[in-house]
Amino acid sequence: METALYSAELVEEDGTYKLVVTDRIRDTVQIATVSKKAVDKLPYFLSLLNSRQFSAFR
Repeated sequence: METALYSAELVEEDGTYKLVVTDRIRDTVQIATVSKKAVDKLPYFLSLLNSRQFSAFR
């Protein structure tokens, strides 16, 4: 059975991007402003997490 520990949303409002991370265990929320440049690189960061090189650290 899977248990969600965290959930994350990337929200855009009036050209400003915010990463909203919810700790599902402690029921807390953290919000960080994210640059457009980082948002554009998100697919790249996700591919790194799924890459063979990164899987060696798991």
